[in-house]
Amino acid sequence: MIELKNVTRSYELGGEKIFALDHVNLKIDKGDFIAITGPSGAGKSTLANVIGGLDVVDQGEVLVDETNIARLDDATLSNYRNKKIGFIFQSYNLQPMYTALENVMVPLILAGISAAERKKRALECLKAVGLEDRIEHKPSQLSGGQRQRVCIARAIANNPETIIADEPTGNLDSKKGGEIVSLLKKLNSEAGITLIVITHDPAVAREAKRIITIHDGRLK
Repeated sequence: MIELKNVTRSYELGGEKIFALDHVNLKIDKGDFIAITGPSGAGKSTLANVIGGLDVVDQGEVLVDETNIARLDDATLSNYRNKKIGFIFQSYNLQPMYTALENVMVPLILAGISAAERKKRALECLKAVGLEDRIEHKPSQLSGGQRQRVCIARAIANNPETIIADEPTGNLDSKKGGEIVSLLKKLNSEAGITLIVITHDPAVAREAKRIITIHDGRLK
């Protein structure tokens, strides 16, 4: 379970204090699929980044299986991100000089997995997303939908408990976007991965089990 208790995150902007998260309380059960919606600047990405251990909080607790990750040291937090969280970004964040296979192996290298095992696991993940015939292709040789599938394969490589997807269909047309959402739903239903999706797209949000709306740093 993931639970946020009275979480606040603020920034200084032009001498003014801006609250990206303002005393947020939220529970996410294991295996849940939630969509986080709201206008630009509402705090969607900050909320996801706090859960993913990419951002710090001013106050409050971020409990993951009863461990407050907001108080972890850098090394332990890095291990949490690598082992328990899979990230999918709108901009893909793929290494341009690496092949699809090599990109998927990156988190496995960071996890200290042996060369033989990480290649085997990366191949399995690419096969799971339907890209077994594109393993030697670099990002520039792939379509937007195929790049996002590589991102999903990379996200599941370390068998994470949770996937955080930030606008995963934002750069895709409706057909390709629908395919990505279907793939994420399959991971949620069949593998039991907790799925947190940030989206501006109402059609994507409707696919979730639960929709959470945030506005001015507060949940609605």
